[in-house]
Amino acid sequence: MNYEEAIQKIEALQQFGSRPGLERIGGLMERLGNPQDKLKFLHVAGTNGKGTTCVLLASVLRCAGYRTGLYLSPHITDFCERMQMNGQMISREELASLADRVFPVIEEMKSRGEIITEFEAVTAMAFLWYAENNCDLVVLEVGLGGRLDATNVIQKPLVSVITSISLDHTKILGDTVEQIAYEKCGIIKDGGVTVSYPDQKPAALETIRRIAAERRNRFIDAARTDVTELSSDLSGTQLLWRGTRLRIPFLGEHQVKNTATALTVLEVLRECGFSIPDEAVINGCSEAVFPARFEILSQSPLIILDGAHNPDGTAALADAVRRYFSGRQLVAVMGMLQDKDVDAALKNLSGLFARVITVEPSSPRAMNAGMLAQRWLRLGTGSEPAAGFDDALLKASKYLKPDGALLICGSLYLAGDLRPRALKFWNLAKK
Repeated sequence: MNYEEAIQKIEALQQFGSRPGLERIGGLMERLGNPQDKLKFLHVAGTNGKGTTCVLLASVLRCAGYRTGLYLSPHITDFCERMQMNGQMISREELASLADRVFPVIEEMKSRGEIITEFEAVTAMAFLWYAENNCDLVVLEVGLGGRLDATNVIQKPLVSVITSISLDHTKILGDTVEQIAYEKCGIIKDGGVTVSYPDQKPAALETIRRIAAERRNRFIDAARTDVTELSSDLSGTQLLWRGTRLRIPFLGEHQVKNTATALTVLEVLRECGFSIPDEAVINGCSEAVFPARFEILSQSPLIILDGAHNPDGTAALADAVRRYFSGRQLVAVMGMLQDKDVDAALKNLSGLFARVITVEPSSPRAMNAGMLAQRWLRLGTGSEPAAGFDDALLKASKYLKPDGALLICGSLYLAGDLRPRALKFWNLAKK
């Protein structure tokens, strides 16, 4: 099959939804020869910050000379973003070839009543690709939760990493921080090493510590890693780490903490015998690329793209907006999914915008644009729904002042919808 046919096959599995559990993915991997058992992993779970932490780790390891796989979800604009190796996305031809081999197995399982989900299929394809390309390490981002996530079919990782934990996906993972932390900690395997984000909520940290101890893990709080912010502007953030200056192309205090988490994991790898020179850390941090995380799409006009979609995410976004854009008149284009805590997410951003244009992301779970506009109006912010993505950008452009700024936010799905359209609308040269 070709790439387009492969994507159609993969997306056709969406009808089966997300069904946590390891039996199906375990059966699929066994039929494929368990390629994941040949690989070494850094397994990363958490509510926010997973992706940034993964991208930093993969970038540094690549700069250190290791053949490094990176598995992310969801993608922003290109499905191939989900599977990367040494900083390069899987080619469309390779993805189609993997689908050619994996889907006959999926069909055979379906005939026996074992229905594979989209995420399980993609995860299996990724494991096969990394193993056949002899990756030295794979940085593996959890899709949802941890304990019953398809990525958790792997054996003990080199390090289990728990990033910032807060309330999200509460209908699936539980409605308390402790319950969610328990699900995330499902990636912690017996006798391993666990690294935790340096500013966890106390209830989450207590749960992580307890489960790590129960599973005889060495527990490391990334708060021990000495990382200090020196300065920050729209080009990035300058840090001091153990006397070494680093630059990350990310903005916001939360990204400093995500970097501390990644640096702690790298220190563990050094202790395990991996050669990771300071120069690789310096270069890897500065070369890390991750779209839609307070991404500056343009300086003139000033356009920011961010995928924050839960209350903790929008709180961090609001802090960054106040820090970097104080005094500017802000216009927002926003779309959210209806299964999020929309009111709490909006409350964090209340008072920041002169106008909010609402639009529906490309998702069956998208919140109606008119309903989202009404929520903003109730908060006292002028808002109007757009008929579609192009209309949203056109409306926003009419409110955007020369010295103002446009923030596109509310959903990673919306970020994927609007990133290429915004680049085209303002004729911006950016990959």
